[in-house]
Amino acid sequence: MSVDPYYILATSAPPDERARVLKHGDTFGIFDWQGDIQAVGLQQQGLFYEGTRFLSRLVLRIEGYRPLLLSSSIVEDNALLAVDLTNPDVYSDRRLLVPRGALHIFRSKFLWQSLCYERLRIANFGTTAVEVDLVLEFDADFVDIFEVRGTRRARRGTLRDPSLEQGASVLAYRGLDGLERTTRVALSPEPDQLGGKEARLRIRLQPRQEKTYYVTVSCNVQSVAAVAPYSEAYAETNRVLTRKQLEECQIHSSNPQFNEWIDRSLADLRMMVTDTPFGPYPYAGVPWFSTPFGRDGIITAMESLWVNPELGSGVLRYLASTQAKETDPEKDAEPGKILHEQRKGEMAALKEIPFGQYYGSVDATPLFVILAGDYYEATGDRGLIEEIWTNVERALQWIDGSGDSDGDGFVEYSRRSEKGLVQQGWKDSWDSVFHSDGTLAEGPIALCEVQGYVYAAKRSAAKLARVLDHHERARDLTSQARAVREKFERSFWCEDLSTYALALDGQKRPCRVRASNAGHCLFTEIASSEHGKRVAETLAGDEFFSGWGIRTLASSEIRFNPMSYHNGSIWPHDNALIADGMARYGMKDLAIQVLRGLYESSLYMDLHRMPELFCGFVRRPGEGPTLYPVACSPQSWAAASVLRLLRACLGLVIDAPRSRLRFFFPALPPFLPELRISKLRVGKGSVGLSLHRYSEGVSINVDAKEGPVEVVVVK
Repeated sequence: MSVDPYYILATSAPPDERARVLKHGDTFGIFDWQGDIQAVGLQQQGLFYEGTRFLSRLVLRIEGYRPLLLSSSIVEDNALLAVDLTNPDVYSDRRLLVPRGALHIFRSKFLWQSLCYERLRIANFGTTAVEVDLVLEFDADFVDIFEVRGTRRARRGTLRDPSLEQGASVLAYRGLDGLERTTRVALSPEPDQLGGKEARLRIRLQPRQEKTYYVTVSCNVQSVAAVAPYSEAYAETNRVLTRKQLEECQIHSSNPQFNEWIDRSLADLRMMVTDTPFGPYPYAGVPWFSTPFGRDGIITAMESLWVNPELGSGVLRYLASTQAKETDPEKDAEPGKILHEQRKGEMAALKEIPFGQYYGSVDATPLFVILAGDYYEATGDRGLIEEIWTNVERALQWIDGSGDSDGDGFVEYSRRSEKGLVQQGWKDSWDSVFHSDGTLAEGPIALCEVQGYVYAAKRSAAKLARVLDHHERARDLTSQARAVREKFERSFWCEDLSTYALALDGQKRPCRVRASNAGHCLFTEIASSEHGKRVAETLAGDEFFSGWGIRTLASSEIRFNPMSYHNGSIWPHDNALIADGMARYGMKDLAIQVLRGLYESSLYMDLHRMPELFCGFVRRPGEGPTLYPVACSPQSWAAASVLRLLRACLGLVIDAPRSRLRFFFPALPPFLPELRISKLRVGKGSVGLSLHRYSEGVSINVDAKEGPVEVVVVK
């Protein structure tokens, strides 16, 4: 039985869980394949804004029947949901009024700011005139996203009776936080009848005649959002998406299926990014984590730096602005600590959950410093490093101070907030840290990968200190990093397991468990050369590698469960970081194995979209991977995983301060014989490249170059 108060409840599932997802800014929508919203399965469908569901029901009917589905798709750039429907056989008093397939109903919908726009076009392809009633049913429950997840509240605010205002139906809720939240549903042209929760359209069409209606749903907190016409709003959506796409590095291969995976991944990233006053920030995932998360944002930015460095800038500035300044046990906050997550919504405002601005993450702080170093190498942007240097120093002070509560040289965590997270690494399930007999570890807990992050953070900070001419500080940080590595090797290595211990518990006893966490010690390079290679081989073995990817836990461990969230599942971002580490230790063949597994799994995913995680069952011939029932999809760091995987295999390193692009022992898998990369930014210049795989390696040709860029290939 779960003891996690924030467990995502799943009591049933609809016949087809493949939802249609749209997102823009702080608004996201989850629809069924017909474009409707219904209370089925996990009851996660709805239109959400700032952590609250503003539309909990939206159902289109013809003469009381749901239309028949013809097709349903999200366009390639994720901007639009397009649904083709037709009518069933419509009877009245046993008389056939409209034969099946006479009407074509086309629904197209998109989100812009806090609004959902829909165009509803009805065309008569029959041979006789048609007269039918179309009814659009709608409702709003204004529940918090945590209520949707399964958290129960002692009491709620007040739902007001629906009203009609200026030709729109208005659904309203007065929250316990004192805020008035309203949902306005308007149709143009005006419907024949408009009630509080229903709009009725009397459709009269001659053969080959069609009629179009526009439906606008606005989500409002305290004030009413301005509504632009459908065509203007959609044109603006396309303009913004096109601009973002043109600013990015472009990747194209000779493999159409790989192109579909990477194109969808890049489109998902664009959709998940929200513009903030500090720059673009990738929200973590839909539906449960569509909000800023420190760890997720950092890793997503790290994965995608070579394609879109602006993401790194936005993440660093946002997290610097929210860095903790004082100790607050209710938020697990300590000076210098980097944000875990930040949420809006009634429950966060009332502190029924601690996540309004919450700091219960042990790894976001060193990862912030790593990202700062990676960002400078990728961009040469000294100005931003100068801007956030005090934040970097505060993060380092937390690492050496509150982060190491007992002064033993390792960064640990122990929950201080009664409502906070028990486990505060990336595997934050309550049962994710344990001993080999299955006994849960008691804190303070020092995770193996966190020590790797600390090692890499000190090395990154040392490089940045030299850039800013703080040479004595750089020498000190380099010495500290060396000490962390030496102590880590002594305390965490398990010779008989050929891997590092998952963690040290509060009594400094190693959790002698083989977990994917050790793989992160490769990409941070804290592992010695010998031990790093042995860890890589362990993770590539049958107990970890399922055929689709590397499991979070070896199949021989006592808590292994391929259907668990963190104890046996497969996470794409986890695999990407591990593969990056394998490549760093000279094991490109294993990195390619991971890339191949995830690529082949993407072939079975709806829309070629990589989900947050999937189950860790062994690969069975002729079958696809087994999906995880409550995984976020899209998820930012899962979408960006293909970028980190590709970079790892190519050994691609951008040295922007020197205007140099290097490839260390580049390799490509057999399914990628040719690859083109264009508009790859290197300092103030850019290059376009053609890569060709052949039996002895990869050839790289420079097709285009702007500015003084040097391309170096090490073979």
